Amino acid sequence: MLTRPCTFILFILWITMAQIPGQENKEKTTALKDLLSRIDLDELMKKDEPPLNFPKTLEEFEYAFNEQGRLRHTTTGEAYAFNAREDLHRWNQKRYEALGEIITRYVYQLLETKCNLTKEIVPVDATAEEPRSFIYLSADAMSNPTKLLVLIQGCGVVRAGQWARRLIINQDLDSGTQIPFITRAQEEGYGVMVLNPNENHLEVERPAKPAPLPSPEASDEPAEKRERKDDRESKKKRDFYEKYRNPQKESETEQIPIRENGSPEEHVLYVWDHFVSKAAARNVFVVAHSYGGLSLVELMIQREAQVKNRVCAVAMTDSIHNVWHQDANKSIQEWLQQHCRNWVSSPEPLDTPVEPMLSDCPRVSAGTERHELTSWRSFNSIFQFFSEALQTGEEEETSNTVTTRSSHRTKPDHDHNHNDL
Repeated sequence: MLTRPCTFILFILWITMAQIPGQENKEKTTALKDLLSRIDLDELMKKDEPPLNFPKTLEEFEYAFNEQGRLRHTTTGEAYAFNAREDLHRWNQKRYEALGEIITRYVYQLLETKCNLTKEIVPVDATAEEPRSFIYLSADAMSNPTKLLVLIQGCGVVRAGQWARRLIINQDLDSGTQIPFITRAQEEGYGVMVLNPNENHLEVERPAKPAPLPSPEASDEPAEKRERKDDRESKKKRDFYEKYRNPQKESETEQIPIRENGSPEEHVLYVWDHFVSKAAARNVFVVAHSYGGLSLVELMIQREAQVKNRVCAVAMTDSIHNVWHQDANKSIQEWLQQHCRNWVSSPEPLDTPVEPMLSDCPRVSAGTERHELTSWRSFNSIFQFFSEALQTGEEEETSNTVTTRSSHRTKPDHDHNHNDL
């Protein structure tokens, strides 16, 4: 989007060119050069966007979460305003992203203080020098003998403990974070694991490229004089163009992948192998939002027997998985049909059956058409679904146990009668 100074320049040029329609091209070019030479580029650039330097804390941003968990300005009491500066969309976006990073740290703090979760580093054998990530565990996550809840968010900027940054900033903490799921699970006796599938790499600043050495054919003119001459002839023009194409060029960075956690799918698989599969709980429950559902199906493809043996039920919320594109076999599809439910964005009332797109897991309405709200709107239904799944599983286990004991009890009688014959 053109900024006002740039638009002003083009407007002047358009008027100037319109005033000399009958002149030769050479004369037009001369007039254009003359106009440009009279524009003070340095002064014009001062009217460009403000520096991309933003506060590092909520207090410095002058925002805070109130008792209802809503983000409000500490002075005016108003909700967060994205368009803080008119006609500066890029600056407003960078400001929003800076606030988002603060929100991420704030949610981590809540996970540790309000939910009493602790960080576990991944990879588990990471050295001090290599990139690392982490997940969050409740105190009984590995030892709870009965129930374990695993939370997997979608892809993007959200980190551990978040469903949607947009909801946290523009609505409230309950709808945008996983905290209500964690506290409800703890009240109902679950151990809890909070995954962090989007923390896949360490971003470091790329070293500046060394200035190229002058070629042997270069002029014998002193270097300083050549540089001054180049500045006079072209540097301002290049800077002027770059300034309006990319107003504040940011430092170049490179990404160093986190070992065995370089993608959401890798992360989910790694956490399964090193944590979930080693947990004591007989029944594992999963909530997987959006891309988290895809990662879970990928986990099943890689660890089908283990998942079927340990997972009691899966609640997906607007999952984007596709059993055909992911080559999930028929047995996986049948298991999903029996043990999974996908709450999808829909105008229908909550829990209304929705026509399935594929023959994998049943789809029901989340009671909202907003993708990012599907987890929060289906909150109570998900825990009801888990409760029913656990009860069904226990009844089946009891039935199998009774049948097995009955078989053991009757078998000796049969053998005894047979021997008597």
